[in-house]
Amino acid sequence: MTVSQDLSTSARTNLDYSHELRVAIDLARQAGAIVRAFYDVPPTVKWKDAALTLSHGNEMEPVTEADRAVNAYLVKQLTQAFPDDGVLAEESKDDLGRLAKRRVWIVDPLDGTAEFIAHNGEFCIMVGLAVDGEPVVGVVYQPIDDVLYAAARGGGAFVEEFGERRPLRVSRETTLERLRLVVSRSHRAQLVDTIIARMGLQRERSIGSVGLKIGLIARGHADFYVHPNPGTKEWDTCAPEVIVREAGGIMTDCWNRPLRYNQRDVTRRFGVLTSNAAQHQALSDIVAEVLDDAGVEPEFGF
Repeated sequence: MTVSQDLSTSARTNLDYSHELRVAIDLARQAGAIVRAFYDVPPTVKWKDAALTLSHGNEMEPVTEADRAVNAYLVKQLTQAFPDDGVLAEESKDDLGRLAKRRVWIVDPLDGTAEFIAHNGEFCIMVGLAVDGEPVVGVVYQPIDDVLYAAARGGGAFVEEFGERRPLRVSRETTLERLRLVVSRSHRAQLVDTIIARMGLQRERSIGSVGLKIGLIARGHADFYVHPNPGTKEWDTCAPEVIVREAGGIMTDCWNRPLRYNQRDVTRRFGVLTSNAAQHQALSDIVAEVLDDAGVEPEFGF
């Protein structure tokens, strides 16, 4: 490596993303007000294109007016604040122009739409920033309970609730059998039950949004989460990954490989595994064995 290359790498590592984080926090909170306005009236529910969702191996996905309103607001505001950056948002048409950008904002306007429809409060707004394919800024905001998780690379992770800001740190649990699993309330995969049986787990907790699951891990209230299916997308993992990593945890695919962002195919075809990092390799080995038994190959995914 040349001196100039080494300095370039060092500069990328030490970049300060505090401005981007402040903007993302402000926008997430503002978007939360939009969600709360829709939350007080019965939602109008539509369904995303059936051919697209089924071809990806997913269940039919609902979408509401709240999803679209928050999506439009966040895309407009991010584009105005950072006109040179790309944007990838769940409810926007992806024209792939973002692929030419080093910096791309990755937005899930309403993570947990099923929970929004069920009116149980277990959904959130997620705003993340990826630079050169790596996540560097993440905000996860639960508007009904007014709980906000946030982090920027190198700056640590924190939670804001009850008018206070507190640092986040994952648990220190290292015994596999004692790890607390957090699972989906609305999209529980059969393979998860197989993993639970293989590990002999006794403790699990159900909650809706991916962002809120990762929030529980980041604050030490759960120890790992696994989604051994191709249903998640880049907008499901970008913001949460920054938060859990800055809290001391780790997020990879099910074979313990790093996740990449701003890809042409945004689907996580190799699943997602998140943990407190203490036994991440061992967890990955167990999950890989279960997937191998199910005929899922690490080279091709689901």
